[in-house]
This record gives sequence, structure tokens and C-alpha cells, in this order.
Amino acid sequence: MATKVIMPQLGESVVEGTVTRWLKEEGETVEEFESLLEVNTDKVDSEIPSPAAGTLLKIVVPEGETVKAGTVIAWIGEPGESIPDEGGAGRLPAAEKPGETQPVPSVAVPAPGRDQDLGFISPVVARLAQEYQVDLSQIKGTGQGGRITKKDVLAYLEQREKQPESEQPAIWETPGEGDLFRPTELMFPAGQPAVEAKPPAAPQPPVGTSTGSRLIPHTKIRKNIAEHMVFSKRTAAHVTTVMEADLKQVVAHREANKAVFARDGVNLTYTAYFATATIAALKAYPQVNSSWSEEGLLLHSEINLGIAVSLGEEGLIVPVIRRADGLSLLGLARAINDLASRARAHRLLPDEVKGGTFSITNHGISGSLFATPIINQPQCGILGVGAIQKRAVVVEGDAIAVRPMVYLSFTFDHRILDGALADGFLAKVVETLQNWSG
Repeated sequence: MATKVIMPQLGESVVEGTVTRWLKEEGETVEEFESLLEVNTDKVDSEIPSPAAGTLLKIVVPEGETVKAGTVIAWIGEPGESIPDEGGAGRLPAAEKPGETQPVPSVAVPAPGRDQDLGFISPVVARLAQEYQVDLSQIKGTGQGGRITKKDVLAYLEQREKQPESEQPAIWETPGEGDLFRPTELMFPAGQPAVEAKPPAAPQPPVGTSTGSRLIPHTKIRKNIAEHMVFSKRTAAHVTTVMEADLKQVVAHREANKAVFARDGVNLTYTAYFATATIAALKAYPQVNSSWSEEGLLLHSEINLGIAVSLGEEGLIVPVIRRADGLSLLGLARAINDLASRARAHRLLPDEVKGGTFSITNHGISGSLFATPIINQPQCGILGVGAIQKRAVVVEGDAIAVRPMVYLSFTFDHRILDGALADGFLAKVVETLQNWSG
């Protein structure tokens, strides 16, 4: 009997996944637990193992398609074995295909951010509402303070699909022959009327490019990063303050303990020291470990530290060390090693990039001296760590000495923190590093 391959639920809050790449083709043999495909959820690419040994009889869900968790995406069995027809159950509503005439949507979809009537609208909720023409005022939010979540929208869509056609909301109007348009947030900002457009023609190169230019389609992770970064800049009042720290004590401690940590299988990186100093500062200034809401400031009881990891050309991901305030230097170094290696191997779980309360980005790895990072919403701030360089500095007694120095930049949400409090937090990070005692 043929074995189903289903879309797994890769986290408590993950209800769907996108097939990014099949590692086997139809007709190929596969061993049990051998990697069969890659699935993307919330910037995380995960390799999914085969549930059985046999031949990949049929791929039900092609690359690039998004389906709900639990959906049958393939069948494995013996060559020639018959398989049932699933009929596409579990697929999300299909997007329109180029060239097909579709009705004109008449639902006004709010832009991401704070809406006067609906409260906070996340980019994901706004995108789903736009794509599937959902009237968000018809949805009862189950999130904090009645916030409409992604799960609420998907539940509404599923319920709408089950309704008889005569009972479904009248959200479409028939367009004139040959007319086709789909309003988007970028085309029609809130309050401006929609303008009709003709069916899309063949893609043209951007204005100003040469005939030899080549268009590289955006990956899902790049689109997610772009959406999140633009949303953050629109949401928070970004301000950056910069200080420098003398790492003489840290460098000496690391040199003395690298071999000891290595015997425990841990690579002692400088990031572990910056994480420890950040945790000390967050304890001293708990207001930095918070999130803004219209009702008040949400102070987090746990310090869940996000560590930005570069994936090269693929983008950036921020895995989270949960309850980092309960870990020693060794524990932090081990956690950083583990998350970074699994992030680059695409083996993180979706829940491991959620729930962060503060983030660190070590942009100095690539030689950058200092930067102005963008806040990882809905956090209060992010610490940027520059390259460690030996420089001549003036020390006690007006003497000049060569010391390993680093610039630290703290980007914070000015709605939550004022300059004095932000500087106090960053000064505590510097103090911890410069007075490192181990």
C-alpha cells in the first residue's frame, strides 16, 4: 500500500508551508528518513525526511506552492502501484493566473500597521487579506487585545470555502470585457481611488537598465526580509546611539579559555561575550526588554535573545536563544554554535526564530566598523557589533596605548526609550565588556 507524504506542522503556530525544492524526482527511489524535499515557513527552510522507503510515485504539490499542514504532498510506494486522487484538498485558495479574466475586487484592504477600527494589522495578515480579498471587519481576532492573527484569516478562508456559493459574501463585481486590475497597497495608498489597468503585458526590464540586464526573481526569504524591514521602519521611531569599548579584558579571557571550551566541543566566539554583556544590561534596564502597544508597555519576564546569522546570498535569519538570562558564558557559546550551524544548514525549526525580546547583529564579521541596524519587530531595540580593531587610544594618565577596540551601535524605538535611558543601557554593555572578570 502506498505511503502518504504529508506537509508537516513544523511549529505550534505554523499552519502552512511552501514547497521550495523537491530533492527527488518522480520515479526515483528513496530510503526511509532520507531527505525528500525542502519546505519554507517564516524564513526557515527545513529538509523533510521520507516517511518510508520505496519509489516516489507522484508529486502532488509542485515547487513554489503553499499548502496547509496535513496536506498530502506526495506518494511513495512500489513501481506501478495505484494511488488515490486527493483532489487538491488542503491547498490554499489559488491565485489568479496571468491572462485569465478575473472579477474586480471591491473590498478595501487596510495597509499593515495600526488601523483605527481594526487595531494592529501585521504584514502577513494584510497580504492574505489583499490576496484573497478578505473584509477584515468580518473577522473576530483571537490575538492579544483582539488582534487579528494569520490563523484567524486562514480559519475564515476555510469557513468561506465551505459556504454554498449563494451564501458567500458578495465581494466581486464583473469587470468590463478585457479589463483586469488588482489593487495593491503600493499602487493605491489608503484613501486614494483605484485606477483600472489593462491585463499585464509581457515583463519589461526596469527603466534605466540596459538590454543585457537580467532579472533575478526574489526568493521567499528575501521577500519576507524586505516586508519585515519596511514594516519595522514604518512602525517604530528609529534612533541609533554609538559607543566604543576596549576589549582588552575580553580578548585576554578568550585566549586563556579557548582551549578549555574546545575540550567541551564549544567554539568560544566573541559573540558569546557580547551576548553576556547584553543580558547584564537588559537586567539593569528592563525597559529595553519590552514591546510597545497602544494599551501600554509590555515588559517581558524572560530574556529571549535573537542572534542574527548571515546565510550569504540567501539573506539573514535571527534564531532565538530562549531564557538566555539563565545561561553561563559556556551555555551561551554552545547555544550560539548550535543555532548558527543549524541555520546555515537549513535545519532550524520555525519556532526557533520566534519569540525574541531583543536582538544582536554582529556585522563586524564582514569588516563593518559600525552600522544602524533596523529593529526586529516587535522588539524595543537591536545591538550592532562592529569589527574589532587594534587602535591607539588614550588611557589612564594620558598615556597612549594600542588596544582592541569595537564600536557598538544601539538602535532603539524612541516611542519606548529616550536618549538618556538608551545611553545608560549601552554604557552598561560597555562597562561589562571593559571590566570583564570571567
